Amino acid sequence: MLLQIMPGRFAVSKIKKPEQIPWQDQFVFVGQTDAEFSLVCREEFLPADIVACEKGWRGLRIAGELDFSLIGILAPIAQLLAQAKISIFVVSTFDTDYVLLKEAQFAQALALLQQNGYQIEEIAG
Repeated sequence: MLLQIMPGRFAVSKIKKPEQIPWQDQFVFVGQTDAEFSLVCREEFLPADIVACEKGWRGLRIAGELDFSLIGILAPIAQLLAQAKISIFVVSTFDTDYVLLKEAQFAQALALLQQNGYQIEEIAG
C-alpha cells in the first residue's frame, strides 16, 4: 500500500466560528458538532483567534480512492503504530484516509511502516 507524505506541518485546533476556516489551504479538515468546531490545517494557515490548539503534526495520505466496501485499511496501520507507542490522529474523507503523527515520532513511524511493507512517497507542494 502506498502512503504519501503531505507537505508541511499541521495543527489540530478548536475554533470559535466557521468563518475562521482557512479555505485557501489545500489541506483543510473541518468537523462540527453541537459542542465544537474542529479544524485541521497546515500551521501557516491557522487562524489567530482559536480556542485550543495542538501543533506539530505531520501527515500521511493513503494513496488512491478507497471504496466504502474495503475493510481493514486503517486497522493494521493503527495497530502497528500503537505497538510502537506512536499516537495518531485520523481524518477520513469521501475518497481516502489521512493519518497525522506528531513530528517527533514521524521518522520512526515512516521507518516502521516501510519495514512492514508500506511504500512511502512525498506529495509535491
